[in-house]
Amino acid sequence: MCAMQDQAGSGIAVGRGPCAGIPAEQMAFIRQVLDRVGDKWSLLVIATLEAGPLRYTDLQRDIPGISQRMLTLTLRQLQQDGLVTRTAYAEVPPRVEYALTPLSRSLNEIVKQLIGWAADHHDEIRQNRTRATTSVTSQH
Repeated sequence: MCAMQDQAGSGIAVGRGPCAGIPAEQMAFIRQVLDRVGDKWSLLVIATLEAGPLRYTDLQRDIPGISQRMLTLTLRQLQQDGLVTRTAYAEVPPRVEYALTPLSRSLNEIVKQLIGWAADHHDEIRQNRTRATTSVTSQH
């Protein structure tokens, strides 16, 4: 945990690392934001919307493995945080599009780097996991 208590009992940030200088009362909210933007589905939705607005069915098609429930929940949470907009058009049949906001566009470069890193290193990580699993099972 990043925060600790000083002598008077008020929260202060630790003296070094990524939490240095962040007031203790902000840390819970910062962890919530990191949980949200660091979630695998949020990262993939943001990266997928980079090219422009998409309809729900297009997002579901372009993000392999995401269930309807998870896509709906992820879009709702990203919208609540101001990272995605939802625009409903008064047409028949109704059309709804999702798009990135300026706030999420500032996050998008980081998202692309994380996804790229995972893609570049997935073989190595898979080998490490296999080695760790084999090591654990051979010890028993």
